Amino acid sequence: MNQQDHNNEEQEVQHLQHEAEHAKPHKKVSVMGYLTILFAAAFLLLLLSYFMQQRANEQAISGLEATSNNAFDSINNLIAEKDRLTGEVEELEDQVADLQEQLEEAQSQLSGAQSDAESAQTAQDSAQKALEAMDWFWRIQRQFSRGYYTDAANMMAEFEAAGLPQYLPQEALTGREGDLSPAQQYQELKEALG
Repeated sequence: MNQQDHNNEEQEVQHLQHEAEHAKPHKKVSVMGYLTILFAAAFLLLLLSYFMQQRANEQAISGLEATSNNAFDSINNLIAEKDRLTGEVEELEDQVADLQEQLEEAQSQLSGAQSDAESAQTAQDSAQKALEAMDWFWRIQRQFSRGYYTDAANMMAEFEAAGLPQYLPQEALTGREGDLSPAQQYQELKEALG
């Protein structure tokens, strides 16, 4: 039995060897098929990644175009706003120039009015001083005509100290030709007391 088992084993080994020899080319075809499938899958993955990259690029480009369009719109809006503000500035500068002219005219009128007021005040002050000088002159003249020469001389000294003789009218108050003015009458009175 031993030999028979051994023969059986040999037959079986031969059979397996025969199958193995015939099965090798079949495995070669199978490996080539796997390689073809793997290359096809790799190619499909590369193709898929290319299309995904293209899509991402298109989205990025469209986003950049939108940003660019927004930037151009913003620039155009800023230019329009600048032009509008420039126009407003020019209008305001014209208004300022007009107001400056009005101010200068008003200042000129005010200066003229102040000058007129000062002249009127000076005239009023001179008239007041002339009235005060005439009052003193009449009182001095009354003291002189009553014979109070000392009182008249004292009053004349006060009158001189106050600086009022210069305010005495230089023309006759009567308006008649040949009449003496109060200033001339005062000089005669001064010489008489002097």
